[in-house]
Amino acid sequence: MTTTGKPVLAVVSGPPRTGKTTLAHRIAREVGCPAVIRDEIKQGMVLADPGYQAGGDDPLNLSALRAFFGVLETLVRSGVTTVAEAAFQDRLWTPHLRPLTTHADLRIIRCTIEAATARAGLDPHRAAHADQDLLDAIAAGRHSLDDFVDIRMDVPLLTVDTSDGYQPGIGDIAAFVTQPTTSAIL
Repeated sequence: MTTTGKPVLAVVSGPPRTGKTTLAHRIAREVGCPAVIRDEIKQGMVLADPGYQAGGDDPLNLSALRAFFGVLETLVRSGVTTVAEAAFQDRLWTPHLRPLTTHADLRIIRCTIEAATARAGLDPHRAAHADQDLLDAIAAGRHSLDDFVDIRMDVPLLTVDTSDGYQPGIGDIAAFVTQPTTSAIL
């Protein structure tokens, strides 16, 4: 809880392949709260659709978006501090986060990484996410992690370099989530 009596909604954001999901799970374990991961919700939908084919105008994206923010709303309305993670840019995050600030104190944890160290390797549980296409686009110079548009809300922000471990460390990140804050940007 914060000094406002509201739960914290800690949003782990940043470009794709920067280690957001791993960090979100680590923060949730450290703090002792749930992690809600957009890609895991979508992957669960894929498991229920044996004919699913990734790519193009993906019909599961909108359903996954609705489910993701619906779960977040249910949790914060119930007073549950929660870690949320997705590779959304500002245009998707901000309009969905604003209404949640009535029920939770929002904190943004922004992952950064050098493009050369963007997470490699493909997880078979991420079939719905076209990871290989993104890795190929980065390697060919058709996509840059610098093009990512961060969340533009006036709320506490902590930038975490995920290139080699976490800078700042996990203890400092957990404290950012759990300790009352008066600063808009940390």
